Amino acid sequence: MRIGFIGAGAHAANMAYTMKNMDRTIAELYAVAARDKERAEKFAGTYGFAKAYGSYEEMLQDKEVELVYISTPIAMHYDHIKMSLNSGKHVLCEKGFVLNQKQAEEVFALAEEKNLLLSEAMWTRFMPSRTMIDQILEQGLIGEVTSLNANLGYSLAHIERLQKIELGGGTVLDLLIYPLNFACMVLKEKVESIHAVCTKTASGVDGQDCVTLVFQNGKIANLFSSFLVQTDRYGMIYGNKGYITIQNINNCEKITVYNLDREVILEQEVPSQITGLEYEVEACEKALREKKIECPQMPHKESLRMMGIMDEVRRQLGIRFPQEV
Repeated sequence: MRIGFIGAGAHAANMAYTMKNMDRTIAELYAVAARDKERAEKFAGTYGFAKAYGSYEEMLQDKEVELVYISTPIAMHYDHIKMSLNSGKHVLCEKGFVLNQKQAEEVFALAEEKNLLLSEAMWTRFMPSRTMIDQILEQGLIGEVTSLNANLGYSLAHIERLQKIELGGGTVLDLLIYPLNFACMVLKEKVESIHAVCTKTASGVDGQDCVTLVFQNGKIANLFSSFLVQTDRYGMIYGNKGYITIQNINNCEKITVYNLDREVILEQEVPSQITGLEYEVEACEKALREKKIECPQMPHKESLRMMGIMDEVRRQLGIRFPQEV
């Protein structure tokens, strides 16, 4: 699977490092495109890409590129996904996927029309830890799940794109998306109500968010995200027979199960990995072999579900992107 990168920033560097250390029969670092040729050439030399391009359009004309990995700022994803699909390329696009549910519906419809793979690179959906958590819940070790808490915060206020509303800044699309996906992977029922508050920065974006989701049957998820402070990144799943702690919902390190006496009854560490990004690449390669246009770990309907919830969160927070006016 020959891969072309749109973007040569920090996310792209992590993915390039990952693919460089993967089985080459799964993924080949073929081409990278940046806004200037020199930057692309430097990136290509560092990670071993065969080709470097100084424009996205030029790379998309290369017939050897099979799958495009997009890691540009969130506000640009919609246009870059459409460009790639209209060039006949399969696409793996970083989260936040696009700005809103309407954009997501449009690009998924285009992918279906073109019969091309399009997947959101929500890496926690693809990791082995996801299956491990599901198996623990299915075994009934903590009984019926009624609620959960999850948080993700980093001290990132200095990063320019997070402070700029025109680039899709704020925490909803960039950080809240992780606690939200964590909650909805555990509580699969319909969300009946959403309650959201935030703290805004001087630039007008949400610097930290508190969101409560109420699901069918009264199940509740309390979520916190922030780019103003560092948090413990813990997830807690509560059942009527015990509870589970997830160390680092962003890249799970350990899963611990407790009974009602707060005694540890099971402790699991996740398998060793390159970075954790390899699992979504492997899933795309498998989907293409099987001629599928979506990955079962992150199907289109789940990306749409997440975008719809985040649209409502932003509505309650009074956060609107210029592209939506």
